[in-house]
Amino acid sequence: MDFEEAADALYAAPAADFIATRNELAKQLKADGDQLGSTRLKALRKPTVAAWLANLVSREQPDEIDDLLALGDEFREATTDLDGERLRELTPKRHKAIDVLVKAAGKLADQHGQKVSADVGQKLRETLDAALVDPAAGDAVREARLSSALRHVGFGVVDENGEPSNVTPLTDDRRQAAKDRRAKARDAEAELEDAAESAAERKAREKAERDEEEREAARKAEAQAEFEAAVAAAESAEATVEELDGQLTDAQEALDQAREEVRRLTAELDEAKKVAWDAQKASREARKRYNRL
Repeated sequence: MDFEEAADALYAAPAADFIATRNELAKQLKADGDQLGSTRLKALRKPTVAAWLANLVSREQPDEIDDLLALGDEFREATTDLDGERLRELTPKRHKAIDVLVKAAGKLADQHGQKVSADVGQKLRETLDAALVDPAAGDAVREARLSSALRHVGFGVVDENGEPSNVTPLTDDRRQAAKDRRAKARDAEAELEDAAESAAERKAREKAERDEEEREAARKAEAQAEFEAAVAAAESAEATVEELDGQLTDAQEALDQAREEVRRLTAELDEAKKVAWDAQKASREARKRYNRL
């Protein structure tokens, strides 16, 4: 392990273990004969919570960090060209890119058991914005070895105490070394994935087959239940039709009887009216005869 690898490992360690990790790694470098690397490592400062969070999101979301820094390049180009329209187009993208990283950082912090206060969240946002605005700050954020959060104040970048930050652009050698380490880590991860792939594929295939069998059984059970429900509904509907047909027949018979009764009563009423008319006529004639006497 050389100094660069030790420094990466140190800032990747949990913040609470920083001092112990630094001492252990410095001792290892010294044992390997790298006294200068050991001394340099001992001089590295423990990161604040905001800096630790910025380092964490930079390690875990390198592609998103690269996108943020690329957006910063576009901002500087548009500023140099005095392209106001382009700057207006880039501004919402700037806010969105930072919002996405801050949200991702919050989830990562939860996974590491670290609470993020509103102040820490704001300092992280300022650090990411400084990385977008200032190329040196961008290199420092990408390297993921910050000991303090950063803030761009118009004339430069300052740390959490408001003091000028000592961030400097990475040398080509250090930038290439960092890329090589990331590539090495990705290769190692790919090898592990390849080693587990066949077993994972077999398990996935077996699980997929079991899942398909369960889905097929569920489909058959559902179809059977739907069939039985349809048969029961049909039988119930048929019984209802028979019942209503019987009620209709009874109602029709009752209606016929009522009509017949109406006809009979109408005939009786007509007969009674005729008798009453005849009686009135006879009464008038009798009164006339009486009056003549």
